[in-house]
Amino acid sequence: MHSLSNFCLLLVVLLNFFTLGSARLGACIRAVAIQGGLLALLPILSHGITGHTLLLSGGALLLKGLFIPWLLLRAIREVRIRREVEPLIGYVPTLLLGALITAGTFIFADFLPLLAQHQDGLFIPTALATFFSGFLLLMTRRKAITQVLGYLMLENGIFIFGILLSDAMPLMVEAGVLLDLLVGVFVMGIVMNQINREFSTINTERLSALKD
Repeated sequence: MHSLSNFCLLLVVLLNFFTLGSARLGACIRAVAIQGGLLALLPILSHGITGHTLLLSGGALLLKGLFIPWLLLRAIREVRIRREVEPLIGYVPTLLLGALITAGTFIFADFLPLLAQHQDGLFIPTALATFFSGFLLLMTRRKAITQVLGYLMLENGIFIFGILLSDAMPLMVEAGVLLDLLVGVFVMGIVMNQINREFSTINTERLSALKD
């Protein structure tokens, strides 16, 4: 189980790199959906099959792996966009920054005073790398949909942290994290729809036209 968890976490890191380096919105949404599916496996792989882990995994799979990606794919069909155009930072520099951030998180995790059962795992560095990769995507892209993906990746990093504390955290707290994610995506969906209706584009730079 330990080796399977580490394998899933390595795939999560690779999907971070793919999303940072891809201009195709559909491919990025599918990559984040696969990432959500991998995260849904982690509670079971880490803590075994219990009612608690099955409920947490099922909720993560439905929201992160299926429902929210479906909403985003539907959104890009409605606004008829396929690619991210002219990001604030180019794809190669973004990938290099992502690689530096990921390397830094793995180095930083080695200095943390972790419990013995977590010292050989990849949960902490992967959680930090995914969190900061999402933040990087959120800050360097112009399209609102890509920024939603950054928010999803950022929350995925928080979710990985939560799995380590699954035995100690009440189920309602974990359910609250998933609910916050769902509400955040719905709010961003409303914002995207309003931007597209007013400006015929979802380039967030056009919001500067609202100022006096």
